[in-house]
Amino acid sequence: MNKDKIGTLGVHAGYEPENGGPRQIPIIQSTTFKYTTSDQMGRLFDLEEAGYFYTRLQNPTNDHVAARLAAMEGGVAGMLTSSGQAANFFACFNICEAGGHMITTANIYGGTYNLFVTTFKKMGIDVTVIDQNASDEEFEKAFKPNTKLLFAETLTNPGVRVLDIERMARIAHSHGVPLIIDNTFPTPVFCRPIEFGADIVTHSTTKYIDGHGSSVGGAIVDSGNFPWDKYADKYPGLCSPDPSYHGLTYTKKFGKLAFITKATSQLMRDFGCIQSPQNAYYVNLGLQSLEVRVKRHNSSALKVARFLESHPAVKWVRFPELESDPDHALQLKYMPEGTCGVMAFALNADREFTNRFMDHLRLVTIETHVADAYTCILHPAAHTHRQLTDEQLREAGVDPDLMRLSIGLEDPEDLIADFKQAFEAAAQK
Repeated sequence: MNKDKIGTLGVHAGYEPENGGPRQIPIIQSTTFKYTTSDQMGRLFDLEEAGYFYTRLQNPTNDHVAARLAAMEGGVAGMLTSSGQAANFFACFNICEAGGHMITTANIYGGTYNLFVTTFKKMGIDVTVIDQNASDEEFEKAFKPNTKLLFAETLTNPGVRVLDIERMARIAHSHGVPLIIDNTFPTPVFCRPIEFGADIVTHSTTKYIDGHGSSVGGAIVDSGNFPWDKYADKYPGLCSPDPSYHGLTYTKKFGKLAFITKATSQLMRDFGCIQSPQNAYYVNLGLQSLEVRVKRHNSSALKVARFLESHPAVKWVRFPELESDPDHALQLKYMPEGTCGVMAFALNADREFTNRFMDHLRLVTIETHVADAYTCILHPAAHTHRQLTDEQLREAGVDPDLMRLSIGLEDPEDLIADFKQAFEAAAQK
């Protein structure tokens, strides 16, 4: 096992330059790759030989970057996708097809929630939604004979709730299914879910990993730990012959690499949600500075959260590192060195005051994004979830007055000053 620390892995893992070769991971901006014999090309198409033949499936730039992220997460293999949504789609659909059932926790990112409860159902996949803090008995009732996976987020978006990862892993494994966790907010710098029992980890690399709002992308990392063959009847796609590759069985042929290999050779082949090599290059740069950046995001966020918590205009603040946060104990267990730069809060005011407050912010921008160099704010009830009633918002785990705040790389004192002047301006109408 690699003993290098997370910052070192972010700089060095996944790529070793040849003598005289480029120090930085090169951008291989090519759709195709040349071979000298027909037999060699045939072996590539039969998965009998490793290599590249068309970037829709794989690209060397992407693979180096995916290997770097996999090392940082403590996994055996990874793959890059065109977006975080594509990563979550691939991670689940790779083992849960039409006729299958999956369980997801309720307070996940709205786009992922819609993917599961709307689009997956159109594809013949049954989905049960359950609160991550539901009792063991409630979880027991959610499982069915055809349940294929349990999905959750390390830190929920936008509610910033901390997942009890070990509990979720125990529940999933007791039913013979893997735990898939979206680790976008903490990143492997603050939490490595595989160490607590998660089997597959996903990311929207668009967020902290890229870090500058410049490239959309996603990633999947497989721990290599789930015993697929033990539950071969439940996972025939991995454990039985694939007719599209001359009867090859992924678990027998590729062992711990079976999950990622199938996702690449089937899903990436057929859906084509590849991340561009240019964007993968940006992700590589982001990984190199990830540890330094997210620690700054986090320390600034804690200062801002403490300021907001003490301000009379603020009703509540959700940031797990605050001693008052209901998930503080879980934060100390799973993310003792920090969480991220995102928090949720609400004002002691109506929506009109809230809008005036947001409109008067100078440094903090109103945008549908989180986790980059700019501090940004969003009011889901007025923006991303504006079609929902207050009752529907609560059912989706979003309080009608909740605001999501993502602290960037500005000086935290400047941000606090910006909040102060916006509160004063809003009060004057």
